[in-house]
Amino acid sequence: MTGTFINVAAILVGGALGLLFGARLPERVRQTVIAGLGLFVAAIGVQMAVKMKQPLIVLGGLLIGGILGEWWRIEDGLRRLGAWLEIRFTNGSSEEKSSRFIRGFLTASLVYCIGPLAILGSIQDGLTGDYSLLAIKSVLDGFASLAFASSLGVGVLFSSLVILVYQGSLSLLAAQAQAVITPAMTNEMTAVGGILLVGIAISNLLEIKPIRVGNFLPALVVVPLIIAILAAFGIK
Repeated sequence: MTGTFINVAAILVGGALGLLFGARLPERVRQTVIAGLGLFVAAIGVQMAVKMKQPLIVLGGLLIGGILGEWWRIEDGLRRLGAWLEIRFTNGSSEEKSSRFIRGFLTASLVYCIGPLAILGSIQDGLTGDYSLLAIKSVLDGFASLAFASSLGVGVLFSSLVILVYQGSLSLLAAQAQAVITPAMTNEMTAVGGILLVGIAISNLLEIKPIRVGNFLPALVVVPLIIAILAAFGIK
């Protein structure tokens, strides 16, 4: 769990700096920073997605995961959690301010949770105590948190709670997970994460088209399950 705590600290420090100095940045500068971050996230997502070796499995996982996410209303749940935190911990509750808080919370939570570093780094940390991957992720998240907080506000800081639960749970379950996760599963999970990162860039950062990306998160579990089922029948 050491790496997770470092990651949370980096997000909090970066977010605090963004809140302190963000007000001094003109709105057009903040918009440019977010746009640049959106382009970078999209590029990283594409880089991850092109590594897929079994596109039909990835497609099936996305469709099934999306259906499950819509059924469970995952993104609505994240929005309700963000709204509750906004009411509980901030002063004022104007519609504009609340929307900004929730957007910051959602965007940061999804960006920080999705990707191979969050998954592989947490597993490595839980199994061996080596948190080098999460240390790298912490540096990236810290800079991202600074940029996010300067434009999206205090909601970004509360995304650290999601990181603590998400990566902490992965680390605690790492020993059991490592016993069943194969390289093929990791590869396709990485591809799914890349596709979701592109969705985040399009929807939350570049604001090109609204996409309920949070509802696709179950795909990160569905894809390895499909691979395991196919492997059980001798299909590769």
